[in-house]
Amino acid sequence: MKNDPKKLLRFTPMERANHWLTAIIFFLAALSGLSFFHPFFFPLTQLFGGGVWTRILHPFFGVAMLLSFGGMFFRFKQQNVITPADREWLRHVREMAGGDDRNMPEAGKFNGGQKLLFWLFAACMALLILSGIVIWRAYFSFLFPVEAVRVASVVHAAAAAVMIALIIFHIYAAIWTRESIDAMLYGRVRRAWARQHHPAWFRQMTGGEK
Repeated sequence: MKNDPKKLLRFTPMERANHWLTAIIFFLAALSGLSFFHPFFFPLTQLFGGGVWTRILHPFFGVAMLLSFGGMFFRFKQQNVITPADREWLRHVREMAGGDDRNMPEAGKFNGGQKLLFWLFAACMALLILSGIVIWRAYFSFLFPVEAVRVASVVHAAAAAVMIALIIFHIYAAIWTRESIDAMLYGRVRRAWARQHHPAWFRQMTGGEK
């Protein structure tokens, strides 16, 4: 696969490992957090050894997710800077969703939608960590007024709900755009796929080839 002239390297092994580690930790944090969100989800605590262990483990999952996501953030932040072309891409996103991509600006390694999602993930992650510190009873919550802990609890729940919705959309978009998942599994994509979906990145990788 490495020498396949029909394929381009999209993600390195380290980038893929970082992505999947973050995904695994996210689901652990989400499932453990949901178990306390509503009584309907409380049976999820059995996945972690019961309610007490779930309450203990959940914030540590959050810390692990911060470290893993932080690795992704610093790996990809420069490639996700939103440019005027990306803003134009976002203005035409409804057309593309309807199957008409004639007016879409050429995308680089990441298109405008992917970049927006990246920064929304980062914002949710920041809110989750900051609010999580305030409500972490074992170590920090006693340092804050009760009112602050209550507000932080609401912020934490809201940010988590948005994060879960974004992840669901991320998975849907990856399935909808064929080969996106293959890129994160195997690291390489067909040249034809790159030329169609990320033409600016394709030219960058091929030295201007069209």
